[in-house]
Amino acid sequence: MSPARPGDTPAFASRSSAPVLVFDSGVGGLSVAAEIRRQWPQLSLAYVCDNAALPYGTKPDDWLIPRIVQVCVAAVEASGARALVVACNTASTLALTALREALSIPVIGTVPAIKPAAALARARQSAARREKCEPPVFALLATSATVRRAYTEQLIRDFAADCRVIRVAADPLVAEAERRLRGEPARPEVVAASLADLAAVEALEVVILGCTHFPLLGADISQVLGESRVALVDSGAAIARRVAEVLALGAAAQEAEQQVAQAVQPAPHEHLALATDARQPGLATALASQGFAAPQALSFDD
Repeated sequence: MSPARPGDTPAFASRSSAPVLVFDSGVGGLSVAAEIRRQWPQLSLAYVCDNAALPYGTKPDDWLIPRIVQVCVAAVEASGARALVVACNTASTLALTALREALSIPVIGTVPAIKPAAALARARQSAARREKCEPPVFALLATSATVRRAYTEQLIRDFAADCRVIRVAADPLVAEAERRLRGEPARPEVVAASLADLAAVEALEVVILGCTHFPLLGADISQVLGESRVALVDSGAAIARRVAEVLALGAAAQEAEQQVAQAVQPAPHEHLALATDARQPGLATALASQGFAAPQALSFDD
């Protein structure tokens, strides 16, 4: 399959038939794509992953920023996207400003759900703990990069200054989610080991899934932490709502988009997928699980 290059922009009958492009370092962004599709099933989507550079969470910032911009600019041009969803907390907390400067289309980011998690932790806190003036407790489960990012620290200061926030770097969960979506056997011991310290926190009420890979492991995480004891919070639904706001989607708009899509695209159809390593074993299987076509190789100036 020939690589998709900048300038190979598909011809769309109208801008409303152009896809929303979902970007992640790997396949974790498929959790966001699934939520967008759940809320807006007729919306055309495209997906791009920079899996040749996975994982982002362990890479230096000064290398990541230009890399993210190069990949996203090339993918937007190759897909003809009308909006970009950065379905990666690491990329969002690092490169949103640079992406918005480089692109003329809307860029929607993914940031740790500190504000809703703090509100939920306050609401779930027991009366006994409130009477003792103990702070609400929640955890941020994320990659090393997101946990240490200054942007994350600012969110905590702004929205959770009264809370005890436990930050846990769980980079092995990224690889575990990738493995499972490729159809490889689950390794629940990897999840248990990553959460061992967190599971011992008795006052824990809420855990933020601060990486888009982590909702793919939600059942395992709930089992380790106690499904009835700890609530899991992620950004997928909020991102889907933001896409609707940015694109001014609504019942009438959605009906019109469906009519355009039916006119210019065969149904059912597979959504475009791009990857910096399109030959990665199991990648096509992971993408197909969310209705995306076999990946095309994305070419860009490295």
